[in-house]
Amino acid sequence: MEELLERVLSLSDLDEIVNFISNELKKPVILEDDQFFLLAYNSYYVDHFDLANQQTIFSKKCPLPIFEVFVETGIIDQVKTMVKPFRIHQMKDIGLNQRVVVSTRYQETIMGYLWIQEINEQLTPEEMTFLDKASIHVGKMIHKKNKLKLKKAEEVENVFRKAINNEYKSEKEFKWEATQYDIVLPSIFTVMVVNAVDADLELVEELKETIRSYLNLKDNTSHALINQSNIIIIVGCYSLKYSPNEASQQIIENLLTNFDEKRYSNLYIGVGNEYQNLMSLNTSYVEALEVINIAEELETQENVPYEYDKLGVFRYLDVMIEKNKKIDYENKNIQILQAKDRESQTELVKTLEYYLVNNCKSKPTAEQMFIHPNTLNYRLKQISDLTSIDFSDFNQKCQLYLDLILNKKKK
Repeated sequence: MEELLERVLSLSDLDEIVNFISNELKKPVILEDDQFFLLAYNSYYVDHFDLANQQTIFSKKCPLPIFEVFVETGIIDQVKTMVKPFRIHQMKDIGLNQRVVVSTRYQETIMGYLWIQEINEQLTPEEMTFLDKASIHVGKMIHKKNKLKLKKAEEVENVFRKAINNEYKSEKEFKWEATQYDIVLPSIFTVMVVNAVDADLELVEELKETIRSYLNLKDNTSHALINQSNIIIIVGCYSLKYSPNEASQQIIENLLTNFDEKRYSNLYIGVGNEYQNLMSLNTSYVEALEVINIAEELETQENVPYEYDKLGVFRYLDVMIEKNKKIDYENKNIQILQAKDRESQTELVKTLEYYLVNNCKSKPTAEQMFIHPNTLNYRLKQISDLTSIDFSDFNQKCQLYLDLILNKKKK
């Protein structure tokens, strides 16, 4: 076994290492990373791969049904805590033959897992010892590979960081540098910005990796990077037949569905317009930032659209605030409702805003506010009794909505 170990230690390529171990032990071997994604595989006899192996190879990761069984049976806890190789017995219901697993480590950090399917004969104690020692070398090689991968990712991020900050003099210069790092540039793109309010750098990095998992990376034209406190996503498509904005909406939906309010206090999201000219990355980025800035100033993104091209009047709030300052303008009807809210602990101003946002339709307003339609009708009657607001007057409704937004921004 010592000769075999020396041979393993002389290899630096993960595929070569796995091939060598598989051929010497005459057993199928699967190598996964610490997140159970497939890194390498080999079998001395191809037809010896069991169903669990086949599904892992086809999906490039441990299939969810198998992973769930491993969690339920405590196998995941074992592979994360046990340093020495151990045996997992056959599980016919998930197509898993008996196998030995050992975690591969680098300086006590788990880098991945080696799975050796036992065909006919079990591994001998000497072979188990060989695997134990070989796993340390495999862990080092995974660490080295991850380090190179991280360096490449940082170089790619830096190229796009320069692009969104408008540091390239021409599209030709941008394309040339992208070529140096084998970056596939999109045919059409949009820039999306996500700001996790008050999140520390570690959480921001974690959120970036979560977003990466939502991206369709098959064409390698989408990229996520961090610039100051913002996570920037270049959502790209290789063909003009596809819409980056549609992809952005899917990312937003996934983010909000899985948003952990206990870990992040809030999220502000902005999406710039779609462009084909690569020099417009900065333009789309600035547009996305404008959406973020408006949401931050209002301290909420509720009723503020994510897309820059849907901002509408929100784009002109600063101009309107200056105008109102000059003429010392205040909306008397809103002042009356604010006074009533302070006096009676009511929510008439909020009700007015939601009613206007929903185009004066009662059902969606009640649903958005989580109140009974009768409660809404009672509040609307209060508003009508206290003020001179006429909900049939389009111009007055527009003015009311603008003044409500401006009041938020002023605060």
